[in-house]
Amino acid sequence: MTSGRKFWTLRYIVINATYFAVYSGIHAYASVFLLEKGFSNTLIGITLALANILSVIFQPVVAGLIDKQGKLTNRNVSIASTALLLAGSVLLLIIRSGIAVIFIIFALIYMVQMVYQPIITAMYFEYEAAGCHIYYGLARGLGSAGFAVTSVFTGMAIGRFGVTILMILDIIFLSIALVVLFFFRKPQVSSAEQASTDVAHNNLFSFIKTYPTFMLFVLGAVCFFFAHNAINDYMIQIITPLGGTESAMGTAVFIAALLELPTMALIDKIMKKVSCRNLLIFAGAAFLVKTLLMFIAPNMTVVYISQAMQMFAYAVFIPVSAYFVNQTMAKFDQVKGQAYVNCSITLGGVFSSLVCGRLLDIKGPHFMLTVSLVVTAAGLVIAFLALKVLRQHRHLPG
Repeated sequence: MTSGRKFWTLRYIVINATYFAVYSGIHAYASVFLLEKGFSNTLIGITLALANILSVIFQPVVAGLIDKQGKLTNRNVSIASTALLLAGSVLLLIIRSGIAVIFIIFALIYMVQMVYQPIITAMYFEYEAAGCHIYYGLARGLGSAGFAVTSVFTGMAIGRFGVTILMILDIIFLSIALVVLFFFRKPQVSSAEQASTDVAHNNLFSFIKTYPTFMLFVLGAVCFFFAHNAINDYMIQIITPLGGTESAMGTAVFIAALLELPTMALIDKIMKKVSCRNLLIFAGAAFLVKTLLMFIAPNMTVVYISQAMQMFAYAVFIPVSAYFVNQTMAKFDQVKGQAYVNCSITLGGVFSSLVCGRLLDIKGPHFMLTVSLVVTAAGLVIAFLALKVLRQHRHLPG
């Protein structure tokens, strides 16, 4: 690795690692935090659903503004998002009671972080095109490692210090991210290099008309992330009947996140031998196996095995889908493409939050996982058909 590449990669690693460390506090421990604040499972579901709905609305809107190549750049939006998350975390640290206020603040920071996620990915492709060579797979994998280490540490820290430690850690990581982002400036690109004949499809209907099979694939991915989000958001409720604790939850999250690193770090080499289409189908099948294992788990050992499937599911889907968008979208649609892929995660979160919170209250975790398993299977069929058509008509590489 050259010194220049190390320089850009190192800073991009810090951006990813701090983002996903905060993601651990806001997303993986959402139920733990909100339960402690007096929220019911149903109200937690409503909170997360609202946050995800807002995210689905704002992700393509913000992406469309960035795609216009104006002053609202990937970096500027990243800085603004980080600052908003920092302010929200400080408020949640200060506010000790008041469900209504906590509901609003938590939903907003949850939403902002989801809007920000595809922009980090789009920033990589923007900087790579400007000559800032970055090892994306390694950086993204170490981001997951940051999530893993933070999750297991947080699980133990909550047991000792209480849920207040969540916001303290978030404030520390967000402060680091803000400093790194401020100095993460790409070199100036000449006007000739910036010129492009591509047309941006910022209107949703225009985008769907231009990329219909891609949007069908996004629908299939929504189904994958229905179960993925259900397991992540309601992990504590799933494992409690199996004898699991907050500490065991931290271990389960740690296993899943840590095992993402080797897959993501090697994804560039893997894609040279296996097509994007086949890798995405493989990832969908792994999501199904992961959900099945969680469904049949009689103890925490099988839960840990289920979490280990993350290295074949999420760890493959996320980087491959990022390259997939970059290869199949016009230049001025690429940020929106990343946003719509991320919308599959958030829409999956919307439906799982609306449905699964209620299912937990009236039927319990086993029935919730039954529904998740059926939805994931449907998603695999939809994604397979979409990718088959996309390869035939849009000449998908590989």
